[in-house]
Amino acid sequence: MWLFDEWAERHIQQAQKKGEFDNLPGYGKPLQLDDDSTVPEELRVGYRLLKNAGYLPAELQDRQEALQLADLLRGITEDDSRHQAISARLRLLEFKLCQAGVSTEFLRRGYQQQLQTHFDRRQNTK
Repeated sequence: MWLFDEWAERHIQQAQKKGEFDNLPGYGKPLQLDDDSTVPEELRVGYRLLKNAGYLPAELQDRQEALQLADLLRGITEDDSRHQAISARLRLLEFKLCQAGVSTEFLRRGYQQQLQTHFDRRQNTK
């Protein structure tokens, strides 16, 4: 594999010297990297290829919907008529994600931060 890597690197350097990369879209701008930290490492390349082709795997669609529902729940009170239906849908999505082997810790980050802040304040008052 190292021979192919060397060959590819040489061609990239030659193209850079010729200025073939200078007029590409986004030239000189920072890269917009996706947060794929919750995707298992062995699936990241495949998922990225699918995403670039305009297809989002079912697990990532469910993850995206779960994040949207969690945001909605944070914006409404428990006595809101929509709260129960949104909570039920979120629990179902969380269950599906767990069955697919996807971590659902991303749904608790806000809660984790609130707990940390609470305990930090308590520690400082002692």
